[in-house]
Amino acid sequence: MTELQVHNFSISLDGYGCGPSQSLDEPLGIGGERLHEWIFPADGDRAPVDERFVSRGVEGVGATIMGCNMFGPVRGPWEEFGADWTGWWGDDPPFHHDVFVLTHHARPRVEMAGGTTFHFVTDGIEAALEHAREAAGGRTVRLGGGVATVQQYLRAGLLDELHLAVVPVLLGGGERLFDGLGSALADWRCVEFAPSRSVAHVRLRRAAADFDTMGA
Repeated sequence: MTELQVHNFSISLDGYGCGPSQSLDEPLGIGGERLHEWIFPADGDRAPVDERFVSRGVEGVGATIMGCNMFGPVRGPWEEFGADWTGWWGDDPPFHHDVFVLTHHARPRVEMAGGTTFHFVTDGIEAALEHAREAAGGRTVRLGGGVATVQQYLRAGLLDELHLAVVPVLLGGGERLFDGLGSALADWRCVEFAPSRSVAHVRLRRAAADFDTMGA
């Protein structure tokens, strides 16, 4: 079965996946941009292990799922930003495949340059995963985030792999990835730990995922 995986999800040392007060001007929350400096180093020179994980995050990916707050800071009807607003990904988003956006507010699909099409799913996380798997055509489905979206899939037992980049900064507020998950993490295990000069990469897998794959 096509796997659902999270790649290159950055969290701070105190567990936050974004900073506080996310807004149009602060899409990653206050201070949240520091979580992603390892992907875009000032000198343009990524460490080899960082380069490997960045590349792995796009290779073999056929579709993406994201929460509406990853598409943009929209917590209500889309009209708040205008009917033609297409999120904060620019005219040519980096996905180049179908992206399924979880939302409570219906909206026609948005076709962008480079082959990215945003589809707005109003009937839940299972439906979004079903659509994404069909669109992926046997390739991996990537779960992009944000924090609340990853938590929903973890609680539902639908996520197979979670790659975290633990960044040595303290945000002191925002959204913590592992808050309130209870037993949802009970059968997860670390399968790779690979530190670089900038971050510590931790790759986790749901134990049952490997059995699901072998039995598919």
